[in-house]
Amino acid sequence: MTPIPFPTISTTPYYRTEQGEAYLGDSLSLTAELPAKCVNLIVTSPPFALTRKKEYGNKSAEEYVNWFMDFARQFKRILKDDGSLVIDLGGAYLPGTPVRAIYQFELLVRLCKELGFFLAQEFFHYNPSRLPAPAEWVNVRRIRVKDSVNVVWWLSVTEWPKADNRKVLKPYSDSMRQLLANGYKPMKRPSGWDISDKFSKDNEGAIPPNLMTLANTESNSAYLRRCKEAGIKAHPARFPVDFPRFFIDFLTDENDLVLDPFAGSNSTGQAAEMARRRWLAFEIDETYLKGSIYRFQEVNDIFPLRSNDAPTIEERTP
Repeated sequence: MTPIPFPTISTTPYYRTEQGEAYLGDSLSLTAELPAKCVNLIVTSPPFALTRKKEYGNKSAEEYVNWFMDFARQFKRILKDDGSLVIDLGGAYLPGTPVRAIYQFELLVRLCKELGFFLAQEFFHYNPSRLPAPAEWVNVRRIRVKDSVNVVWWLSVTEWPKADNRKVLKPYSDSMRQLLANGYKPMKRPSGWDISDKFSKDNEGAIPPNLMTLANTESNSAYLRRCKEAGIKAHPARFPVDFPRFFIDFLTDENDLVLDPFAGSNSTGQAAEMARRRWLAFEIDETYLKGSIYRFQEVNDIFPLRSNDAPTIEERTP
């Protein structure tokens, strides 16, 4: 198959692999260079609106929505008609009080009402390993519980985005496998649902829910280990590779183009590489981008037998 060319960007990629290109720079400027309707999926975890400033940069809840809308206008322009925008957003408390900001919901309303995005479905990203925070309300005064869920907005350009849940089926539970083996007698549940005999059909897996349980515990990953060996600071707010991989598998086909405009350690690029999708990554911090190269050496480790087409890194000469 003839390789599909990447959209032209005026600057040189910081590094490239067989499937993708990573760029150092302001993502708003870089996104503005992309032609209209060239991207199939944008999946990203932008800096959250947090009360306390983090080293990777973040806006307050009060200014977050206006800040993000400038990016969103470009996202709407570059997405194909059947494309999707997936945003993972953490919550925040208002400064000095045990009540929550509602910036994620304000952003959702403006994206749909002002820019014309459609809410295809909401997801919830549950991280069971997250530490109790904020300490004042959870650990000291004990008036709130641990916040372990991010909201995830799956937005689409039209009412009919590309999607196929058969690509993301989960293994059947033991009880479901037993039911399939023994057969199922159609009946009406107490709730009123009429379960037909089609329920006993083996579809090779269960349809996943919109609750994603993904523990972010990669303390000994190849990425972190190699960053440490090279003396490069790893990104402090990485999201697990399985998060973008789910949406890449669900919402794209092989050779489609995936963009992460807030790439950080480039989990999205790694997931796209493994799924055989083309990808673009934009990141403004050179330290994080340089460290992200090690994710693709990890891909080489995962596919050691694919020597003919394994990703190769071409790092930009300073």
